[in-house]
Amino acid sequence: QVQLVESGGGLVQPGGSLRLSCTASSKFILDYYHIGWFRQAPGKEREFVAYISSTGGVTYYTDSVKGRFTISRNNAKNTVDLQMNSLKPEDTAVYYCAAKIGSEYRYWGQGTQVTVSS
Repeated sequence: QVQLVESGGGLVQPGGSLRLSCTASSKFILDYYHIGWFRQAPGKEREFVAYISSTGGVTYYTDSVKGRFTISRNNAKNTVDLQMNSLKPEDTAVYYCAAKIGSEYRYWGQGTQVTVSS
């Protein structure tokens, strides 16, 4: 059974940084599937945050995080990371990573809480 696990969440002050990591039960999953990061804030629908292709050659972001967040692959650690800088209170949410197969994000992690507050 495929499992994705997110880590790195926590409480940070506005303007601070966090680095989220996504690992998988199988190295194959992160090596061969495109990976996306999503988030869901209280009372809101889940929204797309960032995407990285299986090779790492293509990335894209939702407009609200461009210039602040960076998605990357760490092949040595077998993770897909989301570096989040200049965090704002509106970035507060549960963050999820997901593996994309074809046109569908099929496998999801359980999420990690990110809270931006002073």
